[in-house]
Amino acid sequence: MTAAVRCGAGASTDGRLDVALAEAIRAAARELGGAAREADLAVVFASSGYGVDVRPAFEGLADMVGARTVIGTTAETVLCGGTEYEAGPAVAVWLARMPAATLVPVSIEHVRTPDGGMFAGWPPATDAGAAVDWPANPTLLLLADPFSFPVEAFLARVAQDHPGLPIVGGMASGGMRPGGNALVIDSRTYDSGAVGVLVGGGVRIRPVVSQGCRPIGAPFVITRAEANLIIELGGRPALERLREVFAGLGPADRELVKSSLFIGRAATEYKDRFGPGDFLVRSVAGADPDSGVLAVGDLVRTGQTVQFHVRDAASAHDDLLALLAQARGAGAAPAGALVFTCNGRGTRLFSESHHDARCLADALGPVPAAGFFAQGEFGPIGRLNCLHGFTASIALVESALNVA
Repeated sequence: MTAAVRCGAGASTDGRLDVALAEAIRAAARELGGAAREADLAVVFASSGYGVDVRPAFEGLADMVGARTVIGTTAETVLCGGTEYEAGPAVAVWLARMPAATLVPVSIEHVRTPDGGMFAGWPPATDAGAAVDWPANPTLLLLADPFSFPVEAFLARVAQDHPGLPIVGGMASGGMRPGGNALVIDSRTYDSGAVGVLVGGGVRIRPVVSQGCRPIGAPFVITRAEANLIIELGGRPALERLREVFAGLGPADRELVKSSLFIGRAATEYKDRFGPGDFLVRSVAGADPDSGVLAVGDLVRTGQTVQFHVRDAASAHDDLLALLAQARGAGAAPAGALVFTCNGRGTRLFSESHHDARCLADALGPVPAAGFFAQGEFGPIGRLNCLHGFTASIALVESALNVA
């Protein structure tokens, strides 16, 4: 049988945070079709427009919402439905009723040790210290503080411990200095570390990760590399290959190469053709005209397939719509969505307001959605979880099929 998942989302721009939270909770509960206390999961985003009021408000959030599990964070901008609230105070609340789901809350701190550091709280354990039972088909929804939590080291740790576990989420934003962000999980609040929830069992989360780039030229195989340096592509100096690609471009793309050049590393080598979502995109940091070597923002190795990319508003728009259409074509419309989009997007990238929120609504219909503008986004490319920039990382929430 199929266990039905139902979601609701609500927002408020009232300048009094307690009033805004109450209004947003009520609006989300109406869309959910029941009281907030009937929700299994609540995710809350409060904009930086509320200043220092967020931390004390979060301390009473679990009692106010009443959901089984509550997580939340401060945000530079929040979004709800088809609206992105880029100015002034705003709160977004997302609720989900998940029959037959298994939820495992996690709170993680990075602790420095003589060996470099450890992640206290990972893997999750019971209050008595025993290992918890992991849900079937789990996904980790994660919110982290950018000043205190080394997320790339954590992603590497998870890749070793639980390869293939998808992680979707973002870095808290709004706080301008260490201790300036607030994270909440149930009745506990933090100004450092990370909070999240493992979600599985009777619910499935499908990640959609739009890096906003468009490939140019043809893919190449790296034939010589060292650390983050690409020495040869297809047996010739890397810069020479880039010049070949540049020569075949039109005027508009040539200008983008000069200002917005990236390189994508194929998530898998077992494909003859590559499409949207197949490349992990990283910056091209520089080039040596004498040696022909390219420096990139990633560790690379011989044998990997790469392709040059460019980014602009049009590319970001097309990439997001293509990936959402691909997700929509893969199954039924999701019950809800959590959106973690870069704080460099919004009106900083697009000419119109509410771009990512409206793309989601246009592609998937009136799906209950909430999220925030993050200072770095998490999402898988292939089976590899990555920290991204200028990316929209979306968790589509749906009922798992054939749940007993």
